[in-house]
Amino acid sequence: MNARVAITGLGVLSALGLDVPSHLAGLRKGTVGIGETQDIDVSAMKTRISAQVRGFVPEAHFEPRQLGLIDRTSQMALVAARQAMADAGAAREGVSAHRVGSIFAASVGYHAVDDSYRKLYLEKAPRPHPFTVPRAMPSGPVSHITMDLGIHGPSFSIASACSSASHAVGTAFHMIRAGMLDVALAGGAESQITYGMLKSWEALRVLAPDACRPFSKDRGGLVVGEGAGAVVLENMDHALARGATIHGEMIGFGMSADGRDITAPDLDSAAASMRFTLDDAGIAPEAVDYVSAHGTATALNDKTETGALRQVFGDHLPKLPVSSSKSQYGHTMSASGALDLVTTVLALREGFLPPTMGYREFDPDCDLDCVPNAARDAAPQIALSSSFAFGGLNAVLAVKRYAS
Repeated sequence: MNARVAITGLGVLSALGLDVPSHLAGLRKGTVGIGETQDIDVSAMKTRISAQVRGFVPEAHFEPRQLGLIDRTSQMALVAARQAMADAGAAREGVSAHRVGSIFAASVGYHAVDDSYRKLYLEKAPRPHPFTVPRAMPSGPVSHITMDLGIHGPSFSIASACSSASHAVGTAFHMIRAGMLDVALAGGAESQITYGMLKSWEALRVLAPDACRPFSKDRGGLVVGEGAGAVVLENMDHALARGATIHGEMIGFGMSADGRDITAPDLDSAAASMRFTLDDAGIAPEAVDYVSAHGTATALNDKTETGALRQVFGDHLPKLPVSSSKSQYGHTMSASGALDLVTTVLALREGFLPPTMGYREFDPDCDLDCVPNAARDAAPQIALSSSFAFGGLNAVLAVKRYAS
């Protein structure tokens, strides 16, 4: 028999704030954490905006000797992980050390790479920083998390571009449900806001010039963001036995691969991943009260995602709120599935629907109730959180409001 899985810890760093309470407040107020990029010369760029985590001071969280070892992405991952574990309280008490694991999104240390290239090519330095390789390695975030928090069970990184964090959380969920783990710390982090990566995204011609406007007819593209999200998942029986505060229940996880194109999404495959999630959760489409959309605000992605939702939900879709919080905190790439999941759990727990900010014009190709421009009081019980990545690697999570 499959074990039930509780969500007992949350952690977040986003363009809305440096912890869960500030992130939640920003969601409810409709705060948009997108603005002109700071600390980088963007004068030569067509797109000068991004969703940065303002006010994050690494020195407040790490000793000087640690800072040379940890890229900004890993710093954010570790801070969010610490928050989630502190929130979960005594989750590890009475649990074998090897039955506590950590699965996180893989993410390159882009700041370490950018810094090393600048030193070598521009400054003609004889060598880069001696710890460039460990700072840049994609498994850096989860490695630092296990070392900092003393996690000894199965721990690894998952790379699937913008679905990485959702795949990480879903894998952790299935491992607990199957009895392989009792407790898991899962999520993702990413900071791509460097000169090299911003210029690379600009070259793809998918960046918005002024704002992120998911599902609006005048949408102009995505906005690059940075941040981290982390959740503690726990065997429900263990959580109840220790009297844990339960933020929600993870009930389903589905995946698919388009197998077609490196950038263009596939409607049928996206729909399949949602169906697999519903099947895994054992629920009908009509049971879903809210969808946290991938919602990147690119012309093709939003249209394709809407088509997939139509295919899965049919006559239920007009009654189903579907919003994109990337309009508030940007597209955080490998971290986005974790940030969107934390947002979804908060929506269920607190009784509201996060808004799609920047919405200005109805698009018949995106005929959704996208909760435009203001959060809405509601009482959703079951929600999906969707991630559809470059390369056609899709992951969808299902969450249920917990009522004791």
